[in-house]
Amino acid sequence: MDTLKKTPLYDTHVSLHGKMVDFGGWALPVQYTSIIDEHRAVRENVGLFDVSHMGEVMVEGKDAFSYIQGLVTNCIKSMTPGRVRYSPVCYDDGGTVDDILIYKLADEKYLLVINAGNTDKDYDWFCAHKFGDVKLENQSKDWAQLALQGPKFNDVLMAAGVEGELPTKNYTFANGTLVAGIPCLVSVTGYTGELGVELYCKAEDGARLHAKLMEAGKPFGLMPCGLGARDSLRFEAGMPLYGHELSKDISPLEAGLSFAVKLTKDSFIGKEALLKPIKRTRIGLKLLDKGILRDHYDVYVGDKLVGCTTSGMPVPTLDGSYAMALINIDDSDNENYTVEIRGRRLNAVKVDIPFYKRAK
Repeated sequence: MDTLKKTPLYDTHVSLHGKMVDFGGWALPVQYTSIIDEHRAVRENVGLFDVSHMGEVMVEGKDAFSYIQGLVTNCIKSMTPGRVRYSPVCYDDGGTVDDILIYKLADEKYLLVINAGNTDKDYDWFCAHKFGDVKLENQSKDWAQLALQGPKFNDVLMAAGVEGELPTKNYTFANGTLVAGIPCLVSVTGYTGELGVELYCKAEDGARLHAKLMEAGKPFGLMPCGLGARDSLRFEAGMPLYGHELSKDISPLEAGLSFAVKLTKDSFIGKEALLKPIKRTRIGLKLLDKGILRDHYDVYVGDKLVGCTTSGMPVPTLDGSYAMALINIDDSDNENYTVEIRGRRLNAVKVDIPFYKRAK
């Protein structure tokens, strides 16, 4: 672990007996107790994740809006301070550089939150396409980020103590709010399919904030959660993961993210490629035979190879093993498929994505 990058909460994870693994060059906990227990804690009570490995890039200047508008596939024209927007970033050929969150701090100031494994690559891409009065700063080492997720998240916040505003709507944030006496940017942009918030604070305050939330959460069944539960929760909620449902070879339209691709915009990197009809699309599958679906399994209709799985696992909240798959568009209207697992063809049926929806 000595050669891996560590978040400001590394010692916290070790003290809580987190099972540490190499995750894209970072030493992070895959679990503390069991992935299923942590998954269920988020679905039924509340869980706390360290996501400080995520990257943060500050964009400032008079041309910040025009620069970001041309960089991302979504439209940020209607954004006001306090709003967050999800968007893919594309290469010229329509493949995906990354999917990011855009926080509008002020008219000429934005915070871009990017996937940890892509931080250096993304920052180089952002710098290579900079123009005009735009200043970029990679602030990833300055931030700690915690995700408090689950139906009892607000109980934990109130017990920890909150001074200032809290966001109430999806894809909004409040800046300068004190949580347990620690200044935080608090947002609602969860990756679990549950109610919750993300808490951004100074890197040096991250371990203290985690400890205070853990103490405040004891009466509410709060559990520290690792990468395993984070993946199973996002998978149930049908959310794409870069390197699986999105990549340099998979466009956001193929991944089913048309809501975040605004082809009516004047221009953005990759627009011309994305105007062409897609040849593949993302679907959901449920395994009918006994077995476990994983990623990179070939998918067939009859004897015809029509695609492959991008993510797959047994889902703790539902009965059975599920997968997301990238399928030839011409074969995506079928209801029945077979998936090849270790030389055996097992039957699967097409199902809706997301697999799990929180009751409202």
